[in-house]
Amino acid sequence: MSPRPVLSSFHYHYARLVEMLYATEKIETLLADKAILDKHVRATASVNNLEGVGVAEAPRGTLIHHYKVDENGLIVWANLIIATGHNNAAMNRGILQTARHYVQGDNIAEGMLNRVEAVVRTFDPCLSCSTHAMGRMPLAIELRAPDGSLVREVRRG
Repeated sequence: MSPRPVLSSFHYHYARLVEMLYATEKIETLLADKAILDKHVRATASVNNLEGVGVAEAPRGTLIHHYKVDENGLIVWANLIIATGHNNAAMNRGILQTARHYVQGDNIAEGMLNRVEAVVRTFDPCLSCSTHAMGRMPLAIELRAPDGSLVREVRRG
């Protein structure tokens, strides 16, 4: 019998934990290497191209950076495509799914704020911390009628 596929987005957190453990072990290995303090570790370079693009995979998704510099290496133009943009549709679908579970009529069930925060963190773990003061995650959910009028609001922070 073959294993069943893992379909829950919340398993991203387990994958991130495995990556963090690997990174910690790799850091320990690098710091124990005597060559880490060698004078020939650092390379210096000058501007060899006035434009460059970098793509990196990060815990929150793919990051795309596009820069232009002048002859002195000073940035004159930058375009960043961050994971939040890539993850936005998935976050919206997850929040819609949460709303369908926690909203009945004009009632918002207890726990919806926590579940919405968990959905956002699943797809973009950096977003909630990078946009709020440490230890405070303000969040507001507005339930609106088809005409746009406010029916109910739940808020924290």
